[in-house]
Amino acid sequence: MTASRPEFDLIIRGAMLFDGGGGVPYHADMAISNGRVARIADKGALDGALAATVIDGSGHWLMPGLLDIHTHFDLEAEIAPALPEAVRHGSTTVVVANCSLGLAFGNQRTKDQDPVVDCFARVENIPKHILRAVADKAVWQDSGAYLAHLEHLPLGPNLVPLLPHSMLRIEVMGLSDSIHRDPTDAEIARMEALLEKAMEEGYAGFSTDALPFHYLANRPNERSRIPAQYGRFEELKRLTNIVRRHDRLWQATPPKDSPLQVFRTFALSSGRLYGKPLKLTAVAAIDIATNKSIVKLGRFLSRFLNSKLMAGQFRFQALAAPFRVWAEGPLTPLAEEIPSLRRLNEPDLEDRKARLAILRDPQWRKQFKAMWFHGKTGWSLARLKRLLQREDYAISRDLADMVVDRCPVPDWAGESLAEIYDRLMGGKAGRSGKEQQAFDRLAPLVADEADFLIALFEHFDTDLYWSMISANRDPKIVRDLVMDPKILPGFNDSGAHLTNMAFYDGNLRALQIAQKEGVEAVAYMVRRLTKDPADFFGVDAGSLEVGARADLVLIDPDALAAYDSAAQTYLIDRAEFGHHQLVNRSDGVVPLVAINGRIAWQKDRFAPELGQDTGFGQPLRAKSHAQGSQGRAGGGSRIRPIFPTPSFARLLRAAMP
Repeated sequence: MTASRPEFDLIIRGAMLFDGGGGVPYHADMAISNGRVARIADKGALDGALAATVIDGSGHWLMPGLLDIHTHFDLEAEIAPALPEAVRHGSTTVVVANCSLGLAFGNQRTKDQDPVVDCFARVENIPKHILRAVADKAVWQDSGAYLAHLEHLPLGPNLVPLLPHSMLRIEVMGLSDSIHRDPTDAEIARMEALLEKAMEEGYAGFSTDALPFHYLANRPNERSRIPAQYGRFEELKRLTNIVRRHDRLWQATPPKDSPLQVFRTFALSSGRLYGKPLKLTAVAAIDIATNKSIVKLGRFLSRFLNSKLMAGQFRFQALAAPFRVWAEGPLTPLAEEIPSLRRLNEPDLEDRKARLAILRDPQWRKQFKAMWFHGKTGWSLARLKRLLQREDYAISRDLADMVVDRCPVPDWAGESLAEIYDRLMGGKAGRSGKEQQAFDRLAPLVADEADFLIALFEHFDTDLYWSMISANRDPKIVRDLVMDPKILPGFNDSGAHLTNMAFYDGNLRALQIAQKEGVEAVAYMVRRLTKDPADFFGVDAGSLEVGARADLVLIDPDALAAYDSAAQTYLIDRAEFGHHQLVNRSDGVVPLVAINGRIAWQKDRFAPELGQDTGFGQPLRAKSHAQGSQGRAGGGSRIRPIFPTPSFARLLRAAMP
C-alpha cells in the first residue's frame, strides 16, 4: 500500500492575515493546494496532518506577495532568473520593460548597432559586458516569441512585461533613423500594428520615456538621447490610443524641463478630453532637496488629473525611502542632467584615460567651475532660486551632502567632502600617512571647492565611492507620498543602477512607515503594495482569498520595526554578473516567501530549486487578455464630456502646447 497524498501542499497556521483588500486583519489558518489558496479558516481550525508542509505563522503577518512596479529585472532574468534580490524582500511580482527599454524584440542587433547595450548602459547604469551577455541570449525577434521565451525561464517572481517605446521605434526605423529623423506616416502605422499585436498577445501595457537626461552609450550616438525621446506628441497620442482601447496601462516619465509639455502629455489620461480614461503611471512623486516645488506640483497634478473635471486614471509612483544615490568618482546618474558632468559619463566605465583627458581640458574645467558656482554668490535669479530651494538641478552642489563610502584613504570613510576640504584648506596635517600623502598631492591643485572635486576625480577616479541623498530627506513628506491614495508606492528601479542605488527593500520600507501608525495603516499599505497595483496593471496577483494565486509573504513585525535599511546596504560581488552590486539585506524581516504555492525563501535561505525549474514565477499577461476582442471593441468605462459641446474639448486639446 502507498500512503495517500495529503489534501494540501502547505498550511500556514495562526498568522495575522492581511488579504490585500485593506480590511481589518484577523488570525487565521490558510491552506495551499496546486498553487492556489484552497481554504482559509479560523486560527487552529486546520489540522496540520492534512498538509505535506506546515508553517507556524504565530506572531507574524501573512499577506499577498508584494508587487514591485518599476524594475528593470528583465535583464537580470536572462542571467539569474531566480531574481534573488526581489524574492528575499517579499516581492513576488515585478513589472519590467519600464522607461521605454526592454527585450520584447530580442537584441535587435545589426552589423554596426547593439541597441540593448546602447540604450541601457547609461540610462540604467549597467556595465556593458553584462548587457552584451544579455543581448547574446536575446535571440527571439518579436513580442510573441519573447512571451514564449519567458514561459520557459525558471523565474523566481512573476514578470509583468510592458512593450517598450524605444525598442518599438528601433524595430520599425532602425536605431540611427529613430534618433535622427521623424517617422513617416507608414512607419507610425507599423508601430501601431506592432503595439496592437502586443496588446492582443497580453502585454499589460506600454512604456515611454521623456526625461531629457537619458542618453545613448555607444559611438557615434553618445550625445543623442534614447529613441523614445524623439517621438512627437502625435505619435505618442496615436500609440496610447491603442493602449486606451485595450484598457491597458501606460508607464511614462515626464519631459521635466517643460511644465506645459508635462501637462499636455499626462492629460492623455483624461477621459473628458479623450472619451475614455487611460491608465497612466508616471515617475515620480519625489521631494527633490534642491527644488521643493517639484513635489508640490506633482501632487497638484495628480489631484487635478484624477478629478471629476479631467476624469483620468493617473498615478504617480513614490519611493518609500530617502533617495540616496552612490557615485563612483564622477560617474553618477545624477550627472546626466548637467552638460559638463555628462561629458564624464560618455566614456566607457573602464576608460579612465578618456575621463582624465576631459578633467584636464582647460575649457571643460572652465565650464565645470561656472556650473559649480552658478547662483552661489552675488545677486541674480539663480541666487534667488537657490535660496528658495527652487534650483534647476536635482544634484546638490554642496560638499556637505557628499559622503565618502570608501576610497584609498581609509580615514575618509563616513566623512563628507566638506569635512575633508576644510581640513585640507585649513592647512591641517593629515591624521594618517595616507591622508597626508593625499593632502600633499591635492594641496597645490586646489584653490576652491570646484578645484577640490576635479582633483579628487582626477586622482581617484572610480576608486572614490561616495553617496548623496538628493531627495526624500523629510520623513513626513515621504510618509504623505506613499500613503496618498492617488500615488502608488514604487519607483524602486530594482535591477538597474547596479552600483548607484539599492531600493530592493522599498516595499518593506513602505510597510515600516505604515507600521508606526498602527495595524489599520498596515492593512491599508498592504493593499497599496498588492491589490491596488495588481488592479491598476490589470494582472492576476495581489490578493489572498480562496482560489487566488498562492503568492504570499510572512513578515515578522518586530524585526520589521527594528530594521535599519541604511545600515543593511552593502556592495557585494555578483558572480552571475562578474561585477559588484549594491544590495539590501533584510534577513529576519521576511521569514517566508511562497510563489505559486511553493516555498521560495524560508529562514533566510533560498529553496535549492529556485531558479532551476519553472514551477515558481511566470510571465503574467493582462487579465483582459482572456476576454479576447472585448478590449478592441471599446470595453471599459467611457466618460460623458462636461464641456458645452464636443468642439469645446477639441479646442482645449488644440490649445495645449
